[in-house]
Amino acid sequence: MMEIIRIPRIMQETSRHYITKSKKLGFVPTMGALHEGHLSLVRRAKDENDLVVVSIFLNPKQFGANEDLSYYPKPIESDIEKLQSINTDILFLPETSFIYPTNFCTYITVQNLSDKLCGPFRPGHFTGVTTVVCKLLNMVMPSRLYLGQKDYQQLLIIKRMVEDLNIPVEIIPCRTIREKDGLAMSSRNSYLKSKERLSATVIYKTLSYLSNLIVEKKIPCHEVKGKMKEMLLNEPLIEEIQYASIYDPETLDELDNYKKVNLLAVALKIGNTRLIDNMIVEINSVVV
Repeated sequence: MMEIIRIPRIMQETSRHYITKSKKLGFVPTMGALHEGHLSLVRRAKDENDLVVVSIFLNPKQFGANEDLSYYPKPIESDIEKLQSINTDILFLPETSFIYPTNFCTYITVQNLSDKLCGPFRPGHFTGVTTVVCKLLNMVMPSRLYLGQKDYQQLLIIKRMVEDLNIPVEIIPCRTIREKDGLAMSSRNSYLKSKERLSATVIYKTLSYLSNLIVEKKIPCHEVKGKMKEMLLNEPLIEEIQYASIYDPETLDELDNYKKVNLLAVALKIGNTRLIDNMIVEINSVVV
């Protein structure tokens, strides 16, 4: 039966108990509104560890003033049922006041990576992410941390934070889980109206098409950005393209020349919904 823990001190004591018994803890941090992408992380964590902890915490520090915190889906009962159905060991479900007590004033910022790609469009977002993930790691004390590659920039930033701060956890990147039509699974997909949902398939089509062109050496690097934007703008329901280009997967700098491993990344708005996606492209193969 899944144990639900709400108090950080109890979470730490529970983790210490298992650690002293040489148990490996896998950890999947989430903001709830769980879908198959989240559950795939939990299943992998269960395969590779003695116990799995999943956290659900809707982190207010990573939402900007004009973002969708109040509208973000919060189906907690459904989330609990989903986690129980796959035999999750522990759900960590802390209140905001436990994570950010009165007079909280300590934040973590990963420089050079946080101000690129999504950074200019979501000021303070990644500081909110790294701060809460660091706190959660201190509370759960896992052996392994499981993160999806759909949020590639977030994954890279957390990897850098863990390395820079000597946090003793192994980060396990997990492939993006997609719908049958290619759209990357996201809690925000539920915001899309039916016509918007159909138009969102252009994102995966664009990434796949450009990946194939790159692998087949049919497009020079300096033409990738223009071709991506051309394909995306053919979809009339796209309100705004925030970025769409090819980047260095380690620095997130835009590329003028191909590397052995390259990152195609997109952020755009369809209606009021902001969607992101990416694809890693190796010159001799493509990883989806």
